[in-house]
Amino acid sequence: MTLEKDMRCPYCGFVDSKVIDSRELDEKVRRRRQCLKCEARFTTYESVVERSLFVIKKDGRREEFSREKLARGIGKACEKRPLPTGAVDSVADEIERELYGLGKAEVSTVTIGDMVMERLKRLDHIAYIRFASVYREFADIGSLKQAVDDLMIGEKPRLVGTGQLPLIPPPAAAAAPARRLRRRAKRH
Repeated sequence: MTLEKDMRCPYCGFVDSKVIDSRELDEKVRRRRQCLKCEARFTTYESVVERSLFVIKKDGRREEFSREKLARGIGKACEKRPLPTGAVDSVADEIERELYGLGKAEVSTVTIGDMVMERLKRLDHIAYIRFASVYREFADIGSLKQAVDDLMIGEKPRLVGTGQLPLIPPPAAAAAPARRLRRRAKRH
């Protein structure tokens, strides 16, 4: 049996380790391992390798689907956002499951992009706009403003993550501080 490069000890590179703990997580198995040479501990995740899924790029090229590439793209959009730990991985896992669940051998980048947009819209509006600006290739500030306006139509103001205010305050909320200031000015 040949061990893959990723199964080597990340500290010393030794190829043999023992499993200390093993737990099932969704469709993966999490294993805590200990290197037999340096005795350092590390975690590996094992999952069933699905059948090949190919992505049809905008220019017609085809390449094998990469969950890591998907997670990197989502991660870039979510960079420095107050999101719960593991949110990016959860979104990537959910999209990957849905893609394989389609039962198709090929899927377009448009399908994947739309799935990402749908989930980011629910997760974090700033991440959604960041992703949209690249995915939709906004040509000017007007296109960006239109995307923000579309996002805000019908949306109730909400706190995002750890008490963060929405991207654009609703008109009533913006008027409230002005009313308070006018009342204070009248008193003095």
